[in-house]
Amino acid sequence: MAGGLKQLAITLSQLEQHPCNNVELEQYSIEGELAARWLMDIIGFGDLTEGCMVADLGCGNGIMAIGALLLGAGKALAIEADEEAWGVAKSNLKGEGFWEMGAPIHATIGANDLASILEAELHHISDVDLVITNPPWGRQKKHADRPFFQAIIDCGATAHVLHSANATHIEPFFSDAGWNAEKYGTAEFALPANYEHHTSQRNKTQAAFWRLTPNEPRKKEPRDRKKEWEGFLLKNKERWNYASEIFDD
Repeated sequence: MAGGLKQLAITLSQLEQHPCNNVELEQYSIEGELAARWLMDIIGFGDLTEGCMVADLGCGNGIMAIGALLLGAGKALAIEADEEAWGVAKSNLKGEGFWEMGAPIHATIGANDLASILEAELHHISDVDLVITNPPWGRQKKHADRPFFQAIIDCGATAHVLHSANATHIEPFFSDAGWNAEKYGTAEFALPANYEHHTSQRNKTQAAFWRLTPNEPRKKEPRDRKKEWEGFLLKNKERWNYASEIFDD
């Protein structure tokens, strides 16, 4: 991206902000400068490459997915459970000209496995090259991050996670699953002021970054794309028929 880190941070800072209205989902939004620096770190590891497919789990306003696309990713799957935040991500992707390269997906990580979520949108889990996520940290609901961790393991692709710097469970969780977990940096992380348990207008906490890699590279299974397309049409037939009836009226 022309202009480098500074221009990337400016562009990401100008996106429509995450509404952060659902306390239970721990919607701690990433600021533009921090997002830009984190993406540059990911590039430094060689994990964000030209034309790669990125899955952003719990994408919020889509800041990391958009940043990845600005830096050369070929496709970004922006998955978000909260409908209001998903709408903001969709708007931001369109506003940055990534309507085709960015896929905003309204789905809850953990309610369905990642493979099923992607297949419902005609994407395949084995095509994902990189996972990025800032999951809920478990301050509101214990183990709220576990479905995100399981999705990473199910995907089998290298992942980068932003989490509380005080988290001690990440490395053993992935080690038990046969993965490597490297904590490679920390940063101040701003918390939204509209959370009732925050006593000041704008609080900050320490966040840390982990790089997660499987001990053994995943094997990509052969795909029957014709069968996948037929399955997609069958799953969505009822929805399309309903939409057709509305327009016919």
